[in-house]
Amino acid sequence: MLLAPDTWKLLAGISIFLLGMHFLEEALKSLTGRSFKLFLKKNTSSKPAAIAAGAIVTAVLQSSSVVNLMVLAFVGAGVITMHNALAIMLGSNLGTTVSSWIIVTLGFQLNIESLALPVIGISGIAMMLVNKDSRWRNWCMFFLGFGFLFFGLSFIRTSIEQTVQQLDLSTLNEKPAILFVLAGLLITSLIQSSSATVAIVLSALHVNAISVFAAMAIVLGSEIGTTVKLILASLKGVAVKRRVALGNLLFNIINALLIFIFLEPIYKLITSTIGIHDNLVALVFFQTFTNLTGIIIFYPFLEIFGRFLEKRFTSTVNETAYIHKVKVTDTELAMLALEKEAQHFIYHVCIFSLNVFDYKTTEHKQFAINPLFEPQKLPGKYEYIKHLHGEAQTYSIQLQDATTGTEQQYRIHQLISSFRNSMYAAKNIKDALPDIEQLKKSSNDLKFDFYLHTKERVGLFFERAIVLLGSENDPTNFQRLTSIYNATQEGYNKTLRELYRESVLRNVNEVEFSTIVNFNREMYTAEKSVVFSLKDYLLRGNEENYFDELPGFIR
Repeated sequence: MLLAPDTWKLLAGISIFLLGMHFLEEALKSLTGRSFKLFLKKNTSSKPAAIAAGAIVTAVLQSSSVVNLMVLAFVGAGVITMHNALAIMLGSNLGTTVSSWIIVTLGFQLNIESLALPVIGISGIAMMLVNKDSRWRNWCMFFLGFGFLFFGLSFIRTSIEQTVQQLDLSTLNEKPAILFVLAGLLITSLIQSSSATVAIVLSALHVNAISVFAAMAIVLGSEIGTTVKLILASLKGVAVKRRVALGNLLFNIINALLIFIFLEPIYKLITSTIGIHDNLVALVFFQTFTNLTGIIIFYPFLEIFGRFLEKRFTSTVNETAYIHKVKVTDTELAMLALEKEAQHFIYHVCIFSLNVFDYKTTEHKQFAINPLFEPQKLPGKYEYIKHLHGEAQTYSIQLQDATTGTEQQYRIHQLISSFRNSMYAAKNIKDALPDIEQLKKSSNDLKFDFYLHTKERVGLFFERAIVLLGSENDPTNFQRLTSIYNATQEGYNKTLRELYRESVLRNVNEVEFSTIVNFNREMYTAEKSVVFSLKDYLLRGNEENYFDELPGFIR
């Protein structure tokens, strides 16, 4: 088939189909993303509810990958339990068959090209005309995606039809079924869409290029291949995310293996016993049957399977550096572990902030960067920090409940505040990322110079903060921290005065000026939060009270 004259048309059809799927996903995520996230979050009280929720959301969003990535985020944040996450994924596998039923019902029964072209034309032009922040734009994107989906399917169909007329593909059906399973796995792994794989197989089946039995084997392979995206998304994530991805992979492999063993009897059941003679309907029925079987097989064992997964990846690096090693009931050691964890957390926030500006930091041998944090891109590093913050806060609250001493209670309160202020700093830095990119790539010399100036200033600030963080027993910490605070306050006021000079206002428009001012505020707010985080971690008594009485300088 790769040597056929219509290979490029087939590839173009797959590309257009995938683009349509992408537009559908993006539009639906924008239109209903929060609603569906809340729906998934609320409907996990029981396994049946979780399965139904996974199926419904996937059926509407037309993407099991999107739903599974949502589940990955929920589990990583501790919102839902492992076995309920697995239940949602079982439902998601079933929900993804809805797109196959839509394709087989509409895509092969109507003149889809004549239907798709007007939809693409009208929705595409409308999308360019409406405001990009309008909900109407998302609806236009939705219909454009729907049109591309069927237009791509039309290309796939006609290319395979023309290939069949020129090449004899009947000998393919004599190949072992396992080769078709591997083909389905490979195709889906490459194009990252089981729906696209099914569309290709349905098109081949429509022109009798392959047998129903071979098509069923390909669909089995696609069930395994669709797990690849989730595995890749979890590789550099926290351990709990890798457990969920492993669970999804094992579900699909075990289910596909069991179905493959009984593939011949199942084929006869569908085509002879049940009597489905339409090959296309038979294939989609098989896909639905496969995923329903998976639910029936695994449902009784979800909690057992969840406990099995909880024990995986325990020997790898932990997200926390210290608190995972000490039980809160051992209060003295737990206090020490929490203090060291606060230091570890502040350090990672500082490194994240320096990484945002591509600032080359000096080596700090007294600190170690977590291997789960270091290789990630900026969004992944921020997610790591959020997860670590949640772990520390949970541990702190549990430790509060386990201690009775007033002094210990107060110290825990300080450390909670330290974690919180560092998290504020990371959030400010993360929120400023779009402005940083805009200033960094600006052709306006004033804006680019302001970025370079900020990069240098922020770099020096966080370098000083790291040095101070590593000297917790230094008696001069109060003076050094006060010096950093005063320098930050003076720097903010000085920068504001410089920004409001007439020469600056002449060289940027109103929007650009507002961007610079807001960006400047975010940076100084982040620095102030780090100062107060260090105050909570390093200072005691009257020295701490001094900072609490200082007026805020971010206006």
